Amino acid sequence: MLIIANKRLLALLSLFILLQILPCRAQRAGLKTNALCWGAATPNVGVELGLSPRTTLNVAAAYNPWNFSRGRKMHLWAVQPALRYWFCQRFEGHFVGVHAHAAQYYGGFKQKLYDGYLAGGGISYGYAWLLSPHWNVEAEIGIGYARLWYKEGERIYCEKCSISRRHNYWGPTVANLSVAYVF
Repeated sequence: MLIIANKRLLALLSLFILLQILPCRAQRAGLKTNALCWGAATPNVGVELGLSPRTTLNVAAAYNPWNFSRGRKMHLWAVQPALRYWFCQRFEGHFVGVHAHAAQYYGGFKQKLYDGYLAGGGISYGYAWLLSPHWNVEAEIGIGYARLWYKEGERIYCEKCSISRRHNYWGPTVANLSVAYVF
């Protein structure tokens, strides 16, 4: 629990520092959240910083601490930084991106529990619609690779009963339908 609390504090402090730097550099930035993650009961936030007139750095983070009924759970934290190139101007229209991702997870919904990590990267395509001078809706989809390291065990925890596994995943790695406030 202490590690999770420290990670939360570090994430909040990092976000605060990033927001303090923005006025000094006169860069446009965006603060966003992914509605698809909220649909899976996973709180999330993203910060996007303008690097040049057509490039941005987007960093998204998600955290899920919930337990569900009948012993089902899916605890996770994840971070996904991405470098984006905008075809028109940043925060508007079509864009392509290169992303990385890392996560730690623990949980399961059926007979097995999974406790592990993942890391990888990929490419993405998206589009941002301007709703007003400060509000955007953004859709993005991406494909890529993830390496998973995990222990698989029965729902009743038993260290001796768990099996260490690795898995190479190729497929969808980004799915965003985000609402953003651009400033």
